[in-house]
Parts: sequence; C-alpha cells; structure tokens
Amino acid sequence: MLTTEVNLKDPRVIRTRQLIIDAFVLLLGKQDFHSITVSDISKQATINRATFYAHFPDKYALIEEYLSSSFIEFIYRRVDKQADLTEETVTSIIIGLCEYHEASNKRCMRNYDTVASLVEKSIIAQLEKFILQMMVKNCEETQKDILEIAANMLTWSIYGSTYRWNRDRRTETPQQFAIKIMPMIKGYIE
Repeated sequence: MLTTEVNLKDPRVIRTRQLIIDAFVLLLGKQDFHSITVSDISKQATINRATFYAHFPDKYALIEEYLSSSFIEFIYRRVDKQADLTEETVTSIIIGLCEYHEASNKRCMRNYDTVASLVEKSIIAQLEKFILQMMVKNCEETQKDILEIAANMLTWSIYGSTYRWNRDRRTETPQQFAIKIMPMIKGYIE
C-alpha cells in the first residue's frame, strides 16, 4: 500500500477523492460492503489502485469517512452548533439521527447493519462530543466529570434507540418517534 501524503486543499485531490467516494457509493447500492474490493472501487472511479491508496488506507477508512462526515451534516442541518442542550435540541438530534439511519440504509441497500457497525464508534464519539459541548457551556469546572458521564449516557440512549428504530423498520415518523421517547430522555437535560 502506498501511503503518500496528499494535499487535501488541492482541487485535483478533491476531485479524485470525490470520484472515489462516488464510485464507492454506486457500488454500495449494488453489492454488499464486504464483497466490494479496492480494485472494484478503483475501476469504477477510473483510477489506479495506487491512487486509491494515496487517499485512503483501505475500504474501511473510506466508509468511515463517508458515513461519519454525512452523519455530522445531518445533525448540523437540524441543530445549530452553538445551541444549548434543551428538549428542542435533543428532539432535533433524535430526528436527525433517524433521518441519518434512513438515508444510510438507502445508500447501503445491501445490509446496512454490517456497514453501520463499522462506523458506529466514530459516530457515537462525534455525537458525544457535540452533546458535551452543549452541556458544558454554562457549568462550573467541578461539574465537568458528571456532565461527561451524562453526555455518554444520553449519546448511547439516543444512538441506540434511533438505530433500533431504523433496524425494526418502525412505522412512526422520526418526529413521532422523537416525541415518543423524549419523556425517557428528559432527565439528562434538566
């Protein structure tokens, strides 16, 4: 594997990375993640394998970057980065996560569960960091430890329930689901 440093601001690098991602997404719509090879991605992107490896160490790094970056976009569309942690922002996060799971499920038509488990750790870390930032805005330094625990618990509650909502193909909308589970989550916010 070639591990060349690439300039992520170079327009050619940006175009090539986008070609790789687009090729990968197209393949994900046709076949299971585990059956896709770097050769398949390279061929679809009309690049050579060395070029692929200059951008990504492997297909696992590619899927993590793709799904993780799309995740935070879903959240930022719903919740302002500077918002406080309120019932409204948590509701928006729940809706955003439901929509993220639905969209990812459609993009990865072949077994989203397999793909989701590959990026779950990264998504949970991003979500926990986002929630913690909202929690610590107006607190004393001595409260930070307890808020980290609360952010962790809230993150796992939200992520786990929205993941299961998607997996079980619930009939309620993301908005209806958020309203349904908010009474159980309110304790983390108060």
